[in-house]
Amino acid sequence: MRLLFIHSDHLEFEAREAVSDDLAEREGVPLEGRMEECVTVFVSVESGDAEDVDGVVENALVELRDVTDQLSTGKVVLYPYAHLSEDLAAPDVATAVMQDLEAALEAEDYEVLRAPFGWYKSFEVSCKGHPLAELSRHVAAHRDEESEAEEPARAPSDWQVVYPDGGLEDAVAAKPDVSDDMRAFIEDEVEDVVASPGEEPPHLELMQEKELVGYDELSDVGNLRFYPRGKLIRDALMAYVNDLVVRYGGMPVETPIMYDLGARSISEHAGKFGERQYRFESGDRRMMLRFAACFGQFSIMRDMHISVNDLPLRIYEMSTYSFRREQKGEVTGLKRLRAFTMPDMHTATRDMDQARAELLAQAKLALQTSEDLDINYEPAIRVTRDFYDENEAWVDEVVAELDKPALLEILPERHHYWSAKIDFAAIDGLGRPIENPTVQIDVESAERFDIEYTDGDGAHHPPILHYSPSGGIERVMAALLEQTATMETPQLPTWLSPTQVRFIPVNPDAHLEYCDGLVDDLEADGVRADVDDRDETVGKRIARAETDWVPYYVVVGDDEMDEGTLGVNVRVEGEEVDASLADLREMVAADVGDLPSPLRYLPRHVSDHPHFTGR
Repeated sequence: MRLLFIHSDHLEFEAREAVSDDLAEREGVPLEGRMEECVTVFVSVESGDAEDVDGVVENALVELRDVTDQLSTGKVVLYPYAHLSEDLAAPDVATAVMQDLEAALEAEDYEVLRAPFGWYKSFEVSCKGHPLAELSRHVAAHRDEESEAEEPARAPSDWQVVYPDGGLEDAVAAKPDVSDDMRAFIEDEVEDVVASPGEEPPHLELMQEKELVGYDELSDVGNLRFYPRGKLIRDALMAYVNDLVVRYGGMPVETPIMYDLGARSISEHAGKFGERQYRFESGDRRMMLRFAACFGQFSIMRDMHISVNDLPLRIYEMSTYSFRREQKGEVTGLKRLRAFTMPDMHTATRDMDQARAELLAQAKLALQTSEDLDINYEPAIRVTRDFYDENEAWVDEVVAELDKPALLEILPERHHYWSAKIDFAAIDGLGRPIENPTVQIDVESAERFDIEYTDGDGAHHPPILHYSPSGGIERVMAALLEQTATMETPQLPTWLSPTQVRFIPVNPDAHLEYCDGLVDDLEADGVRADVDDRDETVGKRIARAETDWVPYYVVVGDDEMDEGTLGVNVRVEGEEVDASLADLREMVAADVGDLPSPLRYLPRHVSDHPHFTGR
């Protein structure tokens, strides 16, 4: 149930037209009314409330008592209002909840005016306008300690910086001694400083200007469309992570994207992620879209017969897509989305010793992605106080192995399913973190999902690691583009560049065929090459290669055809070097190494490249 409280000088309504004869409430409720000096409560009854109407009414009463006590009034208007939620209950359930809530309030001597359900109504409300005049609450049937208040008070974390030599320093005091990126990370995480408030991250403009990614007004906000250049980058990143995880020992699977909230294990685990979910009805079942691959992989583990000899057991999926229903104002380009691609591995381990060993190994693998992607990642180690007191030496070992200072957050108690985790953040062009890789030790889910392994002593619930070696693929793209915004000569790594080599024929009529032959030779070795054959000056075509961030481009004229030597413009060096085609091939190969290199996604000739953004 969603409640919006308005401390009102008055509320007046009049029912004008029934939504339908079947839905319109007529008995025992006025079709018009007015109340002075009251609290107006706009109410949306949600589908989940049907599971325990008595419970949700009881908990709504708690919130009503709290608000009316603060406002010193016993006069309440109950107004059914469907626009506070997208997950509404059936009309009969909503009517029953409103009636029961009215009766319960009257039993406690409140003066109650209830507007009818199932009518189009005109209304006028006058809000008093003081700090407590507008309040909202989300009410569920079940209440635990953390749901008694909207934002339960928690003891603050202890923030330190741990150095590879074992040194420990207060995080804020350490700012002069750490890198610029770590300083920005500390300011965001510890001091809650918003860098460059009101400014948009640079990648928002770049992703559209370079025709990589765009918005689609026909879809939900935070669901993006990828043009050929952007899709190539995304596909290459996905292939890279797949190869990385499989080499490490992850076993790829594929699982459904929607799950039944009627299953207790699903609803409890989903509850750990607050309200960031797409929920919907499928027949008589309440379903949700996954936010990661946890549910499907836990289901696989539950149904397996796992021996101690199978551990560590690593199940992996490139979950395309995962969904989180972020607030509309929080959605930001490639950094914060509602639909995204999440590489997700879960590792069942024998005990905490093996879990700690896996966490360290997987954290080091995440730093390998930092090197391969040429993105600087700053680590944050987050642990509960109990975990830290028992594993302080191990935390020092982790930082020594990562070989760079780490931000350490010590939580006074555990509020999540994990007891220890390591996050890695890139810093964007405005000095704000983009959290990407993460690895966590989960101490709850094995029992919740009935996952067991057996050994000579019987059955046991394994500690399970959640791991994303790169973080969301779209966030990796955001970090890459943010990094280009700080470069003197912006560029993507050669293995991710949509065009790796471009040939520019001086005279397309005379030199195009020769350039096509050069492309044929390079493509045979997996190099993405194209030819700018447009009827433009050489200068304009060179400018286009620069705008497209092509790592290597070559102007081809009579001399190049006669001598076979190419003047290769090397973007990263900002200079031209003489090279043979074999030399050029080796330059690209040295940049790419054993990283994925998909075929070109756009036509060979630039004249055939369409414009996707209307620019």
